[in-house]
Amino acid sequence: MKPIVSIIMGSTSDWPVMKKAANFFEEMEIPFEVNALSAHRTPDQVEKFAKNAANNGIKVIIAGAGMAAHLPGVIAAMTPIPVIGVPIKASLDGLDSLLAIVQMPPGIPVATVAINGALNAGILASQMLATNDSKVFEKTVKYKENLKEKIVKANLDLQKEKFKFRVS
Repeated sequence: MKPIVSIIMGSTSDWPVMKKAANFFEEMEIPFEVNALSAHRTPDQVEKFAKNAANNGIKVIIAGAGMAAHLPGVIAAMTPIPVIGVPIKASLDGLDSLLAIVQMPPGIPVATVAINGALNAGILASQMLATNDSKVFEKTVKYKENLKEKIVKANLDLQKEKFKFRVS
C-alpha cells in the first residue's frame, strides 16, 4: 500500500490538530503518510519532499503550520500537487497563521481551511480524490450523509430537554 495523501506539519506540537485528518483517512481507508518537516529548520528536506511528492504517488498534500506558517506555501511553490493549508493556533489566536497561509501570490495557490481545521482538510482532500475514484466518492458521500443524520438525531435529543417556559 502506497500513500496518496501526505500530512505534513511544521512541528510535532501540531500533531494533536493534524491527527484529526489522519483519523479521517483511517476511517475512509485512504492510504496516507505523516511527517514533521519545517520550512525554517529543515528546508532541504521540505524541498526534497515537495519535488518528489508526485513521483512518490502523492495526490494531495495537507500542510499544517503555526505562527509564521510558511510550510504550505513553500511546498506549493515546489510541486504541482494540490496543497491544503491548515493554520495552527499557536499565537495571535491563529490569525497570523491563517493570513500567512491564505495570502499566497498569484500562481502559488494553497487551499486553506479554518484555524485548526485539519478534519475539514481531510474531507476536502477526500473530495479532491473522489473526482477520480468512485470508491472514495461513495465513501465521501456516505460520510457527509452521516453528518446530516447526526444533526437530525441531535436535534431530536435537544427537543427532549424540558423547560417550564420553553415554547418550541
